[in-house]
Amino acid sequence: MKMKAGLILTGSGALIYLTSHKKFMDDSLIKKFEAKGITKFIAYEIPAEEARKRYGKHFDLVIQDLHETDDLRILDYEGCRAFQMFSFKELGEPITYEKLEA
Repeated sequence: MKMKAGLILTGSGALIYLTSHKKFMDDSLIKKFEAKGITKFIAYEIPAEEARKRYGKHFDLVIQDLHETDDLRILDYEGCRAFQMFSFKELGEPITYEKLEA
């Protein structure tokens, strides 16, 4: 299964996630982040193979739990480490999201 990886920056810090979706960010993933209370963010795609190399066995453990019906896994909750893991040169174009209250 081909994985996508992303770095998401929120008001409380950074995290790195893995997904089996075709894109690293889409409406379905946005809804999942909203359900976790993340309603405003900047997201960047990161190279999944680089994430695999840098996180090693932890990456493999996280990916083993990824199922078709459970398509979002957090690879790194530790904001400082997640933010420092990849340089800005390695990040894709940013996607911004903010849930606007009606």
